Amino acid sequence: MQRAVSVIKIVWTVLIVLAATTVGAIAGWENHGLVGAIALGFVGAVFGVFLSQPSMLLEFLG
Repeated sequence: MQRAVSVIKIVWTVLIVLAATTVGAIAGWENHGLVGAIALGFVGAVFGVFLSQPSMLLEFLG
């Protein structure tokens, strides 16, 4: 059971980071071209890490 929970947490983290990176890259590409896609994709990846672990986000803000 514990292994299944670990796998679900890993899949959740990967999906959230991937989604945030994709949104950032698309927004950057549409508004600023290649450099914007790279920059906002990186920002999206960092934001996705914080979103995937809410406790980390709360610790960072508090």
